[in-house]
Amino acid sequence: MDYQAVLEEVAAHARPYVRQGRVADYIPALERVSADRFGIAVADINGEVYGVGDWETPFSVQSISKTFSLALVMAQSHGGHDSIWRRVGREPSGTPFNSLVQLEAENGIPRNPFINAGALVVTDRLQTLTGDASTSMLHFLREESGNQDLAFDQAVADSEAEHGDRNAALAHFMAAFGNLENPVPSVIEHYFWQCSIEMSCRDLAVAGGFLARHGLRADGSRLLEAREAKRINAVMLTCGTYDAAGEFAYRVGLPAKSGVGGGIIAVIPGRCTLCVWSPGLDARGNSVAGAAALDHFTTLTGWSVF
Repeated sequence: MDYQAVLEEVAAHARPYVRQGRVADYIPALERVSADRFGIAVADINGEVYGVGDWETPFSVQSISKTFSLALVMAQSHGGHDSIWRRVGREPSGTPFNSLVQLEAENGIPRNPFINAGALVVTDRLQTLTGDASTSMLHFLREESGNQDLAFDQAVADSEAEHGDRNAALAHFMAAFGNLENPVPSVIEHYFWQCSIEMSCRDLAVAGGFLARHGLRADGSRLLEAREAKRINAVMLTCGTYDAAGEFAYRVGLPAKSGVGGGIIAVIPGRCTLCVWSPGLDARGNSVAGAAALDHFTTLTGWSVF
C-alpha cells in the first residue's frame, strides 16, 4: 500500500468539506481554532507513519481521550475488567453525548463509555485504580506516541471547568445512584484535564496502534488481551461517533472515536490506525471533513471491518 499517495488523494477529496459545519463554540477555548485546518495521518502496525496537511499540528483531543481511559481501566483491572461493565453499558445512546435523559430511567447507569456520563464513570474508575487518572493517561500517551512533549492545555481545561455545569450535573446524578467511587469535584476535574490534552494526528495514530495490533503496545508488550482490544473496537464502532454511529458505520465501516475538537481516530485491525482532524462539526459533533476523508479512505483501499 502506498499510504502517502492514498492520503494525498483522500486530502484532495476532503478539501471541499473543510470549513463546512461549525467549530465547537460551547467551549470558548475551542471556538478560537481556525476552521481552515485539515490533517490526516496513518500509522501501520509496524510503526511507519505517513501524513498530509496539518497532520503534525496539535489540537484538543476532547472525547477521543475516552478510548484511552477505557483501555487503561481494562488493562489495570487485572482480569476484573468486567466490573466496569456493571457500571456502564455497551449500547448506542440515541441521544446527545451530554444528555441527562436516560440516566434517571436507567438508575444512573450510562448507556456506553463514550457518552459523557459513561466517560465520567470510566474516569472515576481510573482514578480509583491509579490515584491520578489524568496524569496516568498523559504518561501513557507520551509513551505510546513517542512524544514526551505532550501536555494538558490549561486554557481548554479552565474553559471546560467554567462551562461544565452539565457534566457536573451528570456526575452528581450518578453519584446519587451510587455509581461514583470518588468525590464528584475530583472526577470532573480529571475528566476535563483528560479532554484538554493536545495531540496531533501523528501522535494519535501512533498512540492508538495497540488497537490495530490486537492489544500489543508499541514496544511489543501486551496492554490488553486480544479479546479486550476487540471489545473496545466493537464499542467504538457502535458508540464512538455519538448518536451518528450507525451513519458513520454505514459510510466508513471502521471502529472510530470522534471528539468535538474536530479529531477522529479510526482503527483497521491488523493493518493500521488513522487520525484525521478538521474542526468544522456536523450537528452530532463529528468532523464533517474528517468523516468524508475516512469514507474516501475505505473506498479507495477497500479496507473496512465489513
